[in-house]
Amino acid sequence: MKDVFCRIIDKEIPSTVIYEDDDVIAILDISQVTKGHTLVMPKEHYDNFLSCPKDIMHKVMDVAQRIGQAQREMLGAVGTNILANCGEIAGQSVPHFHVHVIPRYTNAENTFAITMKENDISGIDMPLLASTIKEGL
Repeated sequence: MKDVFCRIIDKEIPSTVIYEDDDVIAILDISQVTKGHTLVMPKEHYDNFLSCPKDIMHKVMDVAQRIGQAQREMLGAVGTNILANCGEIAGQSVPHFHVHVIPRYTNAENTFAITMKENDISGIDMPLLASTIKEGL
């Protein structure tokens, strides 16, 4: 069964397309967080940012950057959130890699913020933690 983005890409579900080439499509998000909120995604299905091949990921990010620049120039945005959620626990609601490009206009808007809770790290061996992550690179 195709996810909603695959169905949009296949033109089974209508959308407002603002960019499209052979590999990437960008559409206005149906749930506009702010005016111009755009979703950029590869046409081929990849579950999320972490599973997408680098060449396609770079194309998606290039389009996201260009859209952010256009939102600033054409819509008067003064800031931009560019984000990709990876996995349901991280807030990914559609299991198809996509990047949100959300223009920001004023301080009065509902702003995006990640709230970090301070944790007691006294029991964490930071060099060991860093070494473990590096091993996976």
